[in-house]
Parts: sequence; structure tokens; C-alpha cells
Amino acid sequence: MKQYKARDKITQKMTRDGAVEINETRGTKKRISKRARDAALKKTPEQQAAQDIQALPPTPGSTAPEQSPNAPPLPHSPGTEPEQDTGTAERIYEHIDGAHTRRASKKAARKAQAEAESRARTSRLQFTEEERATPELEKYIKKSDKAADRLDKARANIPKEKKLVKERTFDEATGKGKTRLHFEEREKPMNGNKPHKNPLSRPVQEAGIFVHNKVHSVEKDNSGVEGAHKSEELAEKGAKFTVRKVREGYRSHKLKPYRAAAKAEKAAEKANANYLYQKALHDNPQIAASNPFSRYMQKQRIKKQYAKTVKAQGAKSVKNAAENTRKAAKKTAEETKKAIAFVGRHPAGVCIAVGALLLFIMVSSALSSCGAMFSGMINGIVGTSYTSEDADLVAVENSYAALETELQRTIDNIERDNPGYDEYRYDLDSIGHNPHELASYLTALLQTYTPATAQAEIQRIFSLQYTLTLTEEVEVRYRTETSTDPETGETTTEEVPYNYYILHVKLENKPISDLAPGLLTPEQLEMFRVYLETSGNKPLIFGGGSPDTNPSEDLSGVQLVNGTRPGNTAVVDRAKSQVGNVGGQPYWSWYGFNSRVEWCACFVSWCYNQAGKSEPRFAACQSQGIPWFQSHGQWGDRSYANIAPGDAIFFDWDLDGSADHVGLVIGTDGQRVYTVEGNSGDACKIKSYPLDYRCIKGYGLMNWN
Repeated sequence: MKQYKARDKITQKMTRDGAVEINETRGTKKRISKRARDAALKKTPEQQAAQDIQALPPTPGSTAPEQSPNAPPLPHSPGTEPEQDTGTAERIYEHIDGAHTRRASKKAARKAQAEAESRARTSRLQFTEEERATPELEKYIKKSDKAADRLDKARANIPKEKKLVKERTFDEATGKGKTRLHFEEREKPMNGNKPHKNPLSRPVQEAGIFVHNKVHSVEKDNSGVEGAHKSEELAEKGAKFTVRKVREGYRSHKLKPYRAAAKAEKAAEKANANYLYQKALHDNPQIAASNPFSRYMQKQRIKKQYAKTVKAQGAKSVKNAAENTRKAAKKTAEETKKAIAFVGRHPAGVCIAVGALLLFIMVSSALSSCGAMFSGMINGIVGTSYTSEDADLVAVENSYAALETELQRTIDNIERDNPGYDEYRYDLDSIGHNPHELASYLTALLQTYTPATAQAEIQRIFSLQYTLTLTEEVEVRYRTETSTDPETGETTTEEVPYNYYILHVKLENKPISDLAPGLLTPEQLEMFRVYLETSGNKPLIFGGGSPDTNPSEDLSGVQLVNGTRPGNTAVVDRAKSQVGNVGGQPYWSWYGFNSRVEWCACFVSWCYNQAGKSEPRFAACQSQGIPWFQSHGQWGDRSYANIAPGDAIFFDWDLDGSADHVGLVIGTDGQRVYTVEGNSGDACKIKSYPLDYRCIKGYGLMNWN
């Protein structure tokens, strides 16, 4: 009968020696990897010796040595496939791993010791019995010990925390390394409890800003809403201020132990440095014999050397710091003695050198201060000036004034363009703007601009500034009608209803300064306010007035000679009665401005209005005043001789072809022209000029009949 035999159980395993095949049934193992083995790691001494004998060339008549049946097989024996276990290689690897573990354990131990020393830092000096017995040093030793005690107490009050640390150890008995975890108590860092930001804080803040902006947009229409909104904003600010102060107080309380420790450490360092200085004086009497300045410098050097040594060497270095400081003090004392001897031998040269050094320091400081002041002045002027060319500034202003002129023409022709109404009712704000508000707004928004690049923006700002609305209203009214009966001849009256048509014309003017906050970013708005405050460092570019600060002139001895044009002395007397006014508030306020503008043109328009003239009405000389007179055929140049009281006189101070100032003509004596002007040095004054004065641009000739 045929015998069947079960298959052997074969498994494969990857080891450090390569892939091996293990026969679980027979209990044998053989290497099946084709990778070359590292023989140096696998040979035992017996195997190495046998292989060396085989490698020797055979001598004549000798035969190759036979391998002992009990000897372990050699690796790579010819004609055989060794079947060996890898226990030897594994033991070698374990030995190598143990060596690495020992090195890592020693390194970790050194690191842990350094950390422990840094945690156990101290500023306490170690004194010998001899030092404590020295009377000159006794007081300073007590102060040093007392400061060290205070420092230890302050450090003990610092909050502690337990931190999980990993420690690598090596057991010499078993030859194996292991890692263990344990808790260590350490000082809690100052910023260990950083506040976590709420991810919803930013969306909530944005939502609050959105709501406030919406309320801001409508609060002007309802005083109750405005008052409630202001109260709510005040309450919010108070709540935020309270929360911020509570947080600051809590943080200050938490940091109090750290501040106390830092203060105590500083005091301990000072006490130690003082002791070291006294010790240096005791060991080196020549220091005490020097002058006070030298002793002061010695003390500062000792303190600096002590602080430098402690900082460089860490907590274990207090004793070393004291020793190094003593050596440095002794060396410094010797150098000081040599320096004093040198000064004694060459007093004149030293004095000259010191004087030259002081002179150099003074000159350098003066030049540096002047340079910084000049640089700051230049930067301030450049940073607050309009960046566009003057011609572009005036051209854009003229374009805006042309839009206002067209708006005025539209209002003047309302009844012609909208006929058929029984009544026209007007509610009109004044047409006009502050030229510097427009220039400041465009400069903050566009920086440098030209009429072409600013055209779209001036159209937009014009449409926002002026709102013209026409509203039709129909009223049912009654009129009495009389009728006669043709048969009886009886006359009767009755009330007959009819429609009465009314056109309401309303013009709203919002100043550019009120529109700017909603159109500019916070940075641009700040720039806008700076430009407006400084007038772009070009206050007269749009006809701003006169920089003349001289007092008003006296006309008591002047004999005026009027020409054939009669003029109007009443408007002149009215203007002269305003002499002495400063700031021009009633004139620019009357014109419709909410804040001060260059008000010479507003003053002239106010005077004409007081005399019963609604025109001309202008707030800018070059862009509004001169065009009005020229368009009405009432303009005379500088050589015009038939001027009369009440005429407008225009000036061009910088002779660039653009009018900068305007006043009223009082009269002429044949040689000079006498004027009353607003905004002459920010005041109303009486002035006079030669008739051929080149800064006179021309005259606006008024008709009074």
C-alpha cells in the first residue's frame, strides 16, 4: 500500500540578513535572498579563521584541510547552500543599537541637567569665610544675601505648571534602553494663556458696522432716530471701554508675580555688582586713589562685565561671574593707572583732544538737527500740497463752475421751459462751492489729475451735490361766476370749482465736505481734511484774497475825482462800514458755505446784495466773477480810465493770467485807485494802488440805473 506523507509547512520571513525560508516541520531555516550578504557582520571568529585557512594557497603534496563535522558551516561554501540561523547577526545589531541608545541616553541626561540648572537659576553669590570676616565687605555681603532671598521668594510666587517630559534611560544589566514619561514642575511662561480669538467676532463686527452705516444714512431725516443712535453708540463705547479695562486689569494681576520677580532680579544683580565693586576696591587700593570720574567708570565696567558673564554662562555662572569680574577689575585698575600716568605726562595734549572732540560733537549735533528740521519741513510742505499742475487745478475748477452756471440757467428758464402753470414756487439753496473743497477731494481721491481724467468724477460729485426736483401740485379752487336768466332777467352767482396748477421747484445743495466721508476711504478722508486745512499750500490759486497784513489806509486827505460814470456811493459806504471785520464769517455764511472759505468774492457779492443787486453773485474770481462781467459786456482792462465807485477790481498777484483777489472801487485821485477789500490778510481793509499797478487784472463795471 502506497504511503502518503504530508507536506512540510514552509514559511518565508524577512530579516536583517535578507529573506529566509523556514521549515516549520523540520525546524530548519535557510537563506533564500540573492542579495550579497555583509560577511563581516555574520562570521564568528571560528568561521573567519576557517575561511582564512581555505584562502591560503595549498603547498605541494598537501591536501585541503577537512572541515570538522562539529564546526559551523562556512558561508558561501562551494557547492553547498548553507542553512544557518541569523541569531549572531541579530545579536550584533542589538549591540549596535545598545551603543546608540547609550549615547542618546547620555545626551538626554546632559540636556536634562542643563534644563534643571536653568530652572534652578540663582543670583546668590558664594562668599568665603575670609570675605565674610572682612569689615569693609560685611555690609555689601548682607545686602547681596538679602537681595538673593527676596529674589528666591519672588520666584517661588511665580505660577507653576506640570509638564510631561520624556526621558531616555539605559539599563547596563540588560543592555537595553527604554523611554519613560514623567511630570516636571516648571514656571508657567508669561504668555502661556494666550486668548483665543472668537471666529465669529469679525462677522459680528462687520454686521455692526453695516447696521450703523444704514442708520447713519437715515438719521438726518429724524432727530429722534439720530438721538437714539447717538445714545446707543455712546453706550457701546462705554461697554467696550469697560471690557477693555477689565481685561487689562486681569492681565496686569496675572503678570504681577513676573514683574515682582524681574524687579527682584534687577535688585539682586545691582547688589552683587556693588559687592564686586567694593571687593575690587579692597583688592586693588589704587582704584580708590583715582579721581571720582575714574571710579565711576570703573564701577560701570564692573557692572557691565558681571551682567555680560551671567547672561553668557547661565544660572551656574554666578560664582564664575564673580571671579571673572574680579579679574576684569584688576586688569582695568592697571589700565586706569597707566592712563592716569599718561594724562599726568601730557596734560596739554589731552585737553586739546577733549576740546576738539567736544567741538566736533556740537557741530555734528547742530548739523543733524538742522538737517532733520529742514527735511521735516520739506516733507510737511510736499505732503500737504496739491499734486496737480496749477493750470489743471484752475481748468477743473472752471469746468465745475460751468456746470453750476448751466444749472443756474436751467433754473432761470424754468417758467419758459415748463409753461401752463398758474404758479411757480421756488425753494432754492444757493449755487456755489468751495473751490478748495473740490480740489482737496479730487487730490485725495485721484492724487494727480487733469481735466480729462477728472471729468467723470466732477460729473458724479456735481450730481450728488445738487438735486433739482420739479413737483406738480393741483389744487381745487373756487371762483365766483355770475349768470343772468334771459327770460326773467334774474342774476345769480355761484362758486364754480377749477384746477389750480402749481409747479414746485426745489434745489438742494450738499457741500462737498459733507459728501466726502461717504465717498472716500478713511485714509483718503484724512488726506482730504489735511488738504482742506492747508488749502493745498496754494490759498490764492482760485482767487483767495490778499496776503497783505498791513493796516487799513486813511482816506481823510484824499480828494477823489469821479469820471463820467456816476457809480454808487451807497454800496461803497456799506462796504467801508465793514472795515475791521476779521474772518469773514457773515459773508461766506450768507453765501451758503458751512465753513470758512477764501471770502473776498463773497464779500463783494454781499455788498452788491445789500445794495439791492442779486447779480453778480460769485465766490471765485477767475472762474465765476470775471466770466459774468465779460459775458454781460461789462469788463474793462487795467488801462480802463473811467472807473466809478462800486466797480469791482480784480487782481492777479502772481501774474499767471488768473485772478486771485477782488475788491470794490472807492474812487481815484487821478494817480491811485482806492479800494475796500475783504480777506486782505483775513480782514476787511481800505487799500490803494497806482493806476498802472501791474497786478491789477481789470475792472468789473457795474450799472446802477
